[in-house]
Amino acid sequence: MKFKPLYFYSVLAAAVIITLIIVSQPDNTVNTKNEETMGKQNMPNDEIHSQLKSKDAPSKENVSQEFKHRMEMLKKAVEENPGDTVALKQYADLLASAHMQRQSIEYYEKILAVNPNRIDILFSISFVYYSIGNFDNAEEHTEQILAIDPQNTDAQYNLAAIAASKGDKEKAREIWQRLADKYPDEDVGIKASNSLKQL
Repeated sequence: MKFKPLYFYSVLAAAVIITLIIVSQPDNTVNTKNEETMGKQNMPNDEIHSQLKSKDAPSKENVSQEFKHRMEMLKKAVEENPGDTVALKQYADLLASAHMQRQSIEYYEKILAVNPNRIDILFSISFVYYSIGNFDNAEEHTEQILAIDPQNTDAQYNLAAIAASKGDKEKAREIWQRLADKYPDEDVGIKASNSLKQL
């Protein structure tokens, strides 16, 4: 399955909006019972979170041993064979998912040193920079994708999302409108059309 960062941008934007709404509410008191229930309902059902105790929030102390072991094994594989781009990507992806974004960029960059035209890696770096609020670097890496593949509609969509995040709504509107007009029945066109409504 092809990695599509635009889905992540949509989810990230929704999370930011929800967080802003919650933080801006004047009454910050929360019913503890409801908070515990919400935590159980929203806990991801994956290998990392499945071993957490029901009331515990993710922390260094309760991350599953399997996850730690996988992290150590990938780190060892990368150290033993720094030219193994498959292991480098897996390790960088794992670091990014473990909220160690800056470290993940270091390993993604090592892959680009081997092959600077890896669009998948450029997407990953762009997403990491976007997720930490470094929109300039996210834009720079998205522009690199478009220099390699000018017709890449995912990169075009992402460039508009970055522009919107930087406050350049006109640039975002122009790109999304072009995508909506050119690809009205495709995913990217539909998403662009929906994004235009939210500008």
